[in-house]
Amino acid sequence: MRIGIIGSGGIGLAFAGQVVKAGYEVIISNSRGADSLTDAVKQLGGKARAGSIEEATAANVIFLAVQWIHLPAVAGKISNWKDKIVIDPINPVVPPDYKIAELGGRASSEVVQEMLPGAKLVKAFNTFTPQLLGAIPEQNGGKRVIFYCGDHTAAKEAVRTIIDKIGFAGVDLGTLKEGARLQQYPGGALPGLNLIQLS
Repeated sequence: MRIGIIGSGGIGLAFAGQVVKAGYEVIISNSRGADSLTDAVKQLGGKARAGSIEEATAANVIFLAVQWIHLPAVAGKISNWKDKIVIDPINPVVPPDYKIAELGGRASSEVVQEMLPGAKLVKAFNTFTPQLLGAIPEQNGGKRVIFYCGDHTAAKEAVRTIIDKIGFAGVDLGTLKEGARLQQYPGGALPGLNLIQLS
């Protein structure tokens, strides 16, 4: 399986580090172009390479790790999101004061889904800091919990497989409407929790 990552900030690189260590082929991209990712790719090693956003979205699974304010521009760069499995780790905060964006009473992932028509969206990997996401998943005889939710069973199974392979314990929170509010930062009950599933 090939994983495309859009965004080279803390969360994007932390996720990239975990999936590269697990043996996945990874294409990492950002708005500044592949040349800006030379050092990051060297540090990641393994099967990582830099590419364009278009190349990243051609992968089997897309990790969309961009800031909320940049999401519309990135979404608009790709003409067809139909049936693409997209992992949404985005928290809907807006600089400079990082207050929650206007969501019209919906969970942020419901808004993201509207921006990516036809995509099979799975909310995951947004409740940890980059440091915790990049750390060793095993702790105190168990595995750190990664929450995920979505409306497409096969897409959730694909993401659950990634979660398992990189060493975390996946917990399914149901649909986007049900689970994304619990995962969302700010306002959700789960961000910042470092829960361990014991063997």
